[in-house]
Amino acid sequence: MKKTKDEELYAPEDLAQAVETLRRGGIILYPTDTVWGIGCDATNEEAVRRIYELKQRADSKSMLVLIDETYPLESIVGPVPDVAYDLMELAVRPITIIYQGAKGVAPSLLGEGQSLGIRQSREKFSSALCRRLRRPIVSTSANISGDPTPLFFDGISPAILEGVDYVVRYRQTDKTPSKPSQIIMLGPSGEVKVIRP
Repeated sequence: MKKTKDEELYAPEDLAQAVETLRRGGIILYPTDTVWGIGCDATNEEAVRRIYELKQRADSKSMLVLIDETYPLESIVGPVPDVAYDLMELAVRPITIIYQGAKGVAPSLLGEGQSLGIRQSREKFSSALCRRLRRPIVSTSANISGDPTPLFFDGISPAILEGVDYVVRYRQTDKTPSKPSQIIMLGPSGEVKVIRP
């Protein structure tokens, strides 16, 4: 019987190489809890700008970051409305929450009002990546801006594959369908606005 993506085990050396690439300021191609993503250390402005260049994306369009469940959200958002923790706990599929007043990440990641989209990943590899790096990781779809988002690894263009410093091996053959994350915007007093249901 074929293993599901949750039953597969990633190779420790694959994770170690990805983490080392991020620590050196490199950019990686990696599986997330939605689609394949391009990522870097979200605190490294130069690495973030390399992703904007690779995607040929205007830096006025902010990118989201991933954290794992052990990461102190308050270190990049403050104060965190209580409803944020309820939303993350109750979500049945990936949920990206846009917070106001973000800090401690590359300035080019921030949108209007110092806003930042943050998703707590429950996917095995990207969670481990965040945990090992101990910093938020940029997560943006693995395509040139304006091109369709590839649903699986084999749909990623050569330009993206050649433009990153490391391509994660884990889940390259996985064809399990995934849905985009829900997107919720939170106001400073906990007001909830649904951007994408």
